[in-house]
Amino acid sequence: MQLDLAVEDRKSVTFPEVSEPLVEVRDLSVKFVSREATNSAVNGVSFSLAPSEVLCIIGESGSGKSVTMRALMKLLPPKRTVIDGDMRVGPHDIVKMREADMRAVRGSAISMIFQEPMTALDPVYTIGDQIAETVMRHQKIGRAAAMERALELLKLVRVPSPERRLKAYPHELSGGLRQRAMIAVALSCNPQLLLADEPTTALDATVQIQVLVLLRRLQQEMGMAVIFVTHDLGVAAQIADKVAVMYAGRIVEYGAVADVMMKPRHPYTVGMLASTVHGHMRGHDIDAIPGSPPDLRKPIVGCSFAPRCKVVSAVCQTNSPPTKSFGNGQYAACFHAE
Repeated sequence: MQLDLAVEDRKSVTFPEVSEPLVEVRDLSVKFVSREATNSAVNGVSFSLAPSEVLCIIGESGSGKSVTMRALMKLLPPKRTVIDGDMRVGPHDIVKMREADMRAVRGSAISMIFQEPMTALDPVYTIGDQIAETVMRHQKIGRAAAMERALELLKLVRVPSPERRLKAYPHELSGGLRQRAMIAVALSCNPQLLLADEPTTALDATVQIQVLVLLRRLQQEMGMAVIFVTHDLGVAAQIADKVAVMYAGRIVEYGAVADVMMKPRHPYTVGMLASTVHGHMRGHDIDAIPGSPPDLRKPIVGCSFAPRCKVVSAVCQTNSPPTKSFGNGQYAACFHAE
């Protein structure tokens, strides 16, 4: 099975400025404070997303992708987290919202698909009960109507024998079916924004493709905006409209998927694209990025990617790189991006 959208098919796509984006994040910073140290997990992240657009956030583990997603849902521990900046989803000011109001927004305006459905789903309740509970909370309908809605959702995400799966517990389903059930929970109240935190990582390759095709089809049919976190460049190339490349808590490159994938400007993006086996000659080593990401508990002087960069110069060691624009909304934060 092949995904129906390819990078080459979207080379001519342009993204006009949207006067009122659905999602707007400006100068978002997230710090985790403990007695031992302060970890600056996200450092000045900014992006916007229009209705019906798909943004993929890619980068290594520890780059701040999942923290950014959980900040949008306000799911970070409040006593140990310091959040600065501005986050808006539609009319909702996420940073200033009280927890009671945020609970009403989660699941209705914003939903999230987590990486591992076995830990996200409650093991002591059936799949039908968990979907119906979400529907009853946000749509104020009775249990019978909520169970009917749950059955409709299982059919929507193409779960086989949905009547039987409605009464099944999470451990009775395969990984692929659990992920489809998790998608059904997330879509139960027709959210405007869907956050997907590496939803295919725990699945085998064939099931990954099926779930990605399903997500893309549902996104197009329902007109949702989607923020998709992944390590997989192939996934980003196939499902995204825009791509944000994160490193050390910052977005180092951003733009339309065709521009970023076909004409990468930042050395980190170039390195990631070179670190794949696709199109690589047998018997030759992969041109992997050397070194490791920086320790975010320590202050970073200059460019955070400088210790691993092949084109590093003296200015990179002492100064933060400027953001350079390359047209069509593409930009990169690098002294040598050109």
